Order: sequence, then structure tokens, then C-alpha cells
Amino acid sequence: METQTALKSLTALSHDSRLAAFRILVQAGPDGLPVGELRERLDIPAATLTAHLNILRAAALVHDQREGRVIRVRANYLQMNGLIDYLTENCCSGVASCAPNQPCSPKRKVSR
Repeated sequence: METQTALKSLTALSHDSRLAAFRILVQAGPDGLPVGELRERLDIPAATLTAHLNILRAAALVHDQREGRVIRVRANYLQMNGLIDYLTENCCSGVASCAPNQPCSPKRKVSR
């Protein structure tokens, strides 16, 4: 990851509502959440959430997909893992035993 990309991601996460939204989406897993459900969980106005999601989208931390009348938002785990790798690439001067845990690769929920 380039420094400017990391800065854009960190800047996007530097607001409490955006950080909360991103964390909720990470916890939701690869299926993400409908925008309406995310708004309810955050308890913020729709227009405010839209503005925050636009900033997270611009930093490539989230992406969305229209499903009929619903827009589903998902965390971009590849970008998140890239940021974590960038932040920890020289951890303990590169000693392998200091390396962080495995990158996050959530599994889709199996519907029955």
C-alpha cells in the first residue's frame, strides 16, 4: 500500500461515526448490511450516513451493491488488511515472530 492510500484510509476512519460504521460492517461479515439497517444501528440521520459512507467509499474501505430497492454496504477486507499490513510491515524490525495474526478473511454465512 502506498503512503497516500494509507493516509486516505486513516483519515476516513478518523471520525467516530465512520469508525463505528466500518467496525459494524467488519463485524457483519462479507454479506454486509443494508444501508437502512446500518443507519438504525448507528442512530444517525440518513443524509449524515450517506456523507460518511461517501468518505469511506472514496478511501476504498467499503463498497456497495444495489439489490432491488436495497443498497447493501460491505467492508472491503482487502483494503483493511492492506492498511494493517502497511502499519505493521516493519514491526519489531521485521522479526517474523513479531508479525501480526493472519489477515481477516471472513466466511459467508451459510443459509439453511
